[in-house]
Amino acid sequence: MISSDPERRRTNVVCVVGTRPEAIKMAPVVRALRDQSWARCRLVFTAQHRDLADPIFELFDVRPDVDLDVMRPGQSLPDLSNRLLVSVHQALMRERPDCVVAQGDTTTVLASALASYMLGIPFAHVEAGLRTHRLDAPFPEEANRVAATHLASIHFAPTPTARENLLREGIAPEAVHLTGNTGIDALHFAAEREAALPHGPAPGARFVLVTVHRRENLGEPLRRICEGVRRLHDLHPDVEFLWPVHPNPGVEPVVREALGSLERVHLSPPLDYGPFVTAMKRATMILSDSGGVQEEATALRTPVLVLRDVSERQEAVRCGVARLVGADPDAIAREGGRRLAEATDGDRRSDFATPFGDGRAAARIASILHRKLHVEAPTTVGV
Repeated sequence: MISSDPERRRTNVVCVVGTRPEAIKMAPVVRALRDQSWARCRLVFTAQHRDLADPIFELFDVRPDVDLDVMRPGQSLPDLSNRLLVSVHQALMRERPDCVVAQGDTTTVLASALASYMLGIPFAHVEAGLRTHRLDAPFPEEANRVAATHLASIHFAPTPTARENLLREGIAPEAVHLTGNTGIDALHFAAEREAALPHGPAPGARFVLVTVHRRENLGEPLRRICEGVRRLHDLHPDVEFLWPVHPNPGVEPVVREALGSLERVHLSPPLDYGPFVTAMKRATMILSDSGGVQEEATALRTPVLVLRDVSERQEAVRCGVARLVGADPDAIAREGGRRLAEATDGDRRSDFATPFGDGRAAARIASILHRKLHVEAPTTVGV
């Protein structure tokens, strides 16, 4: 029997977020759901990236309702995975959602999908269907998103390519919904609010933006990337470099030792999202191993060299904005020099439609969830 309490008649949706990229891409979804009269949206934060995610919540005015505080010094991937699964499972038992929503491919997402499956709760996967078809690249993200796909009951594919990947894996067509990428929603929100750069090149200077954080690039690959940046620096004395250094202890010491003495290389703390979007807009070129940056750079039409051997965002490569160079110093210097020679201030490609969405993905996701959870199955709400 459905309760007469108006709060209980609403569909209870729990969104789970753990990292900065998830906070960026889920903030538009949380905002869209909290605007719906039919939904009660609660945000669970696992705090995989506490310091990096908190400014995102502030920018989008999205505050977590539950903080699981899972991180411990020096914990291994198995330790983190175990702690996340137990913590998310316990949180879902307390929250009793009608649906769980998470985005992407992190350990938080895998734990959310597993915990939802164990409790018999529908799991909705935002940014579903991205694939490199190599379980070791990126590691462990490719395995996480493949597993999440086969535990999910609702799949929000950001692009036609992602949708085709899901269908090839046997996902029922009626469970797959083409929405665009919520990262473009977030990008539009931030790009409208021009933010000052607190560190780095002087106004008007040509500069290259660099970011590295992926697990497979730690160690020798990162040293090779630094060597590529150094060569690019030496070959182009008119170009500056801005590298917001990830706080991972496997990243910062290596980068500072390799490049800290170079006057035109500005090593800064991580940038808040608003200034980071400004940096992407102003940069002449980007070097990055980030998946989100590939999407954002494509939307901004800023050339990006992808510091990976494979990419699940082949749309960025096909449209010509992104180019794969891996951790090869020769390729970084060669392709970077080519892009710098091609680029001039204000010269951005405009001869293609952005393949990752129109900035309305979150509204589509909210509409689909309303139909599937509230309209088509009203008797399951508030029982």
